[in-house]
Amino acid sequence: MNRFLSALFAIFLCGIPSATADDNIRAAQARLKEGGFYFGEVNGTASSDTSAAITRYQIRNGLQISGQLDAATAKALGVVSTKTAAPSSPAPPADSDTWRRLRKSDQEFLENLKAKSPPAPTATAPAVASTSPLTTAPAAPDSPYEATLVLSKERLRDYVGAFVLAGLDPQIGAELEFFGDRVNYYDEGMVAREKIRRDLQTYAQRWPSRRFWLAGEVRVKPQADSRLSVTFPLRYDLRNGTKRSSGRVTKTLLLEVMGDDLQIVAVNEQKAR
Repeated sequence: MNRFLSALFAIFLCGIPSATADDNIRAAQARLKEGGFYFGEVNGTASSDTSAAITRYQIRNGLQISGQLDAATAKALGVVSTKTAAPSSPAPPADSDTWRRLRKSDQEFLENLKAKSPPAPTATAPAVASTSPLTTAPAAPDSPYEATLVLSKERLRDYVGAFVLAGLDPQIGAELEFFGDRVNYYDEGMVAREKIRRDLQTYAQRWPSRRFWLAGEVRVKPQADSRLSVTFPLRYDLRNGTKRSSGRVTKTLLLEVMGDDLQIVAVNEQKAR
């Protein structure tokens, strides 16, 4: 085989994985669209819209939160066979646009859910359906922000997913964007953002390879000061070379309405047995 034909053959072989990947993404987009997770064009392009839809699906199905069409997610969606699916691996770097999109939440996704959901409960029935509005939650009395959000459990699931996904961002400490200026931080009392930044940097250096799964329901409890306590079980697998730490924690975030967004004003966690 001469050099010219060899080069053409090499180019052809290089193009096969790309085409396969596009086909898998296109199939995933179609499945996600059928399930109401994706509203973009089914084109096989790995956009931030697609990543947000994949993450949303992962959150609601107990899959590794990666924002990527990994083997387990592809298998759950039924877009590749178990024979051709690659083995699970540590989550690749998360795209910043994906968790920012989830943090604000896709309004089209929420409107679609609202149309399918049962009527919202009355004020005398605090239990809520997963897609029903929780509250219009005015900001705390001393907060400089006006409350403009109508919250739902779906919105808060997305917020939790965004927070977890930000912890995989190549920009170390990206999850700092979720915190207020002063935070009741684990068992350390009130701390400033700079303290949180240092902790996040130390954590990322100690555990450069991190994987997370939402291991159960997101529970929401409105507080007397119009804030929201959000509790969720999180499974983790952390690695640094031969060192490894894995297990499950129950994490609690205290959220305050900040204009059209939410911010964390307290965080705590407990090891799950």
